[in-house]
Amino acid sequence: MDGLRADLERLASIPSISFPGYPPEPVEEAHDLIVALLREAGVPSIERIDLPDTAPVIYGEIPPPHPDAPTVLLYGHYDVQPAGAASLWLSPPFEPTPVPGGLRARGIADDKSNVIAHLGMLRVYGGRPPVGIKLVIEGQEEYGSPFDDYPPTDPARFACDAMIIADLGNLRPGTPTLTTGLRGACEVTVEVRTLAEPRHSGEFGGAAPDALLVLLRALATLHDKNGDVAVPGLRRDPWDGTTYTEEEFRELASVLPDLPLIGTGSLGERLWSGPAITVIGLDAPSVDHAASAVVPYARAKLNLRFHPHQDPREARALLVAHLRAQAPFGIPLTVTPGDTGPGFEARTGGPAYRAALTALKEAWGTQASYVATGGSIPLVNGLAQAAPGAEVLLFGAQDSMCNLHAPNERVLLSELRNTVVAMAAFVREYAADFEPAPPPAPPAPHDPAASGGAR
Repeated sequence: MDGLRADLERLASIPSISFPGYPPEPVEEAHDLIVALLREAGVPSIERIDLPDTAPVIYGEIPPPHPDAPTVLLYGHYDVQPAGAASLWLSPPFEPTPVPGGLRARGIADDKSNVIAHLGMLRVYGGRPPVGIKLVIEGQEEYGSPFDDYPPTDPARFACDAMIIADLGNLRPGTPTLTTGLRGACEVTVEVRTLAEPRHSGEFGGAAPDALLVLLRALATLHDKNGDVAVPGLRRDPWDGTTYTEEEFRELASVLPDLPLIGTGSLGERLWSGPAITVIGLDAPSVDHAASAVVPYARAKLNLRFHPHQDPREARALLVAHLRAQAPFGIPLTVTPGDTGPGFEARTGGPAYRAALTALKEAWGTQASYVATGGSIPLVNGLAQAAPGAEVLLFGAQDSMCNLHAPNERVLLSELRNTVVAMAAFVREYAADFEPAPPPAPPAPHDPAASGGAR
């Protein structure tokens, strides 16, 4: 752990931000450091995948120890989110700083802790694990990478029996968690134009159609009085896995005191196995610069999260159709479909999941829980399409309270340590299912006395 902590601090001190406008040199520096660490850990074959308009992808291989051994693909990413306002951080975001039980820095949880966890597993076995290994460490996951679509175009490279997507973590610290579902996502823009230009609200208000009022009335139809999504056809199922307590969720979501949550049903249903529609942008006159005029134009951007099993084109079409059917005060809306991405639900009954449950219990000392996430990770679908027979495991060293993408991101060293133990135990348990059967024992020598032949 001392060595892993030191390497995590080195990696987290590099501002490897792949967003436009940030210098590329730190991204290359992080790439080169990881390559050096993997070589030191015994990975014999490492390649650099350079695709257009993206940071380099690290690809490594360790061959299986014998022909019957399975191959496990390990995924992580070395790029990080921008730090945001430095004034909101308790310490400089790229100076790893001790906190109780862990370290604070941008990207130290998401996802550099998980890259280091992969490294730790390889060190446990001296670079010779009991399974074949394929390593995929991406450099532009946070901004959106064309690598998401690349794996299905090169399936032989990504062929494996199981994969660990280490870009997630536990529901709460100390609770081993397997994420088995990811909601899909799409965006839709809706706009209204009612006048050629603004008109005095005193002279024309009351008859001239106000575009902002039209838009708000249409947006209000997306939810019922309880806050549940009211678009017909969007799938919602009961959630029977583990979920947050309401108190945990209120703290994580920073809900102001005495305000109710919206929607009905369990939190798992509202967050993971049902739809959510959020207004993520609104074009309208600002309050500070408001004029006494009827608004001629207004526009909103919506983000829809939908059930992992729902077809993304169907989900988007249902939202578009609902909005196009609205005509507040008889005024039509212009609705433009945007990007969409599928959800994902893992198969959980195979040998990799059995091995993972054993490994997680060994590491944390308690039975693992199943959860889902409302976020989407497009890369998961890309890899799953490239290796359709592989079991997909999503776990790692983060936890839901680590402040990923927020100020003061931190990782707990206990979670990192347990993740390394779990990965090492997983490959041991998984390899055992593929051990060659011993040859049949030779027949025992014939003993006449045993057959009654000596009389």
